Amino acid sequence: MYTKEFEIRWSDIDANRHLANSAYINFMSHTRMAFLMENGFGQEEMAKHNIGPVVFYEHMYYFKEVFAGKPVKVSLQLKGLAEDGMYFEFVHNFYDQKGRNFASCEMMGAWIDLKERKLTALPEELFKNLSSLEHTEDFRTLTKEDTRKYGKKPQDLS
Repeated sequence: MYTKEFEIRWSDIDANRHLANSAYINFMSHTRMAFLMENGFGQEEMAKHNIGPVVFYEHMYYFKEVFAGKPVKVSLQLKGLAEDGMYFEFVHNFYDQKGRNFASCEMMGAWIDLKERKLTALPEELFKNLSSLEHTEDFRTLTKEDTRKYGKKPQDLS
């Protein structure tokens, strides 16, 4: 399982003196990008293919408070991937210094062509690299329908 360790900084704490919601998002993003950069998704490679990752949603589940003073670990596993790599779903788990799971998150995203501003498949080499990430037990092949499973649609102000 891919993991990244973090020290909880003063700026990661909210008014209740525990880890702020925004810190969870930042730790997850840093963990994902660290894995990607270590596996061929550096800035040069993504610029070469003119792609970037986009997030569709992040569903957080908080189990226990966590406070400053001890390091935390954030894991990354692959929960789903489209046959062409366009869509991906990750699971992050958060662990305290004793290995106790205090939060979890499921997130889904895709790859976007930065010139066309449209979703795009991954090049074969990058697809293989992403596929190498440890899979969850409930891993599945994703389709466009999976990105719409919650039925959320924009509702403009009138």
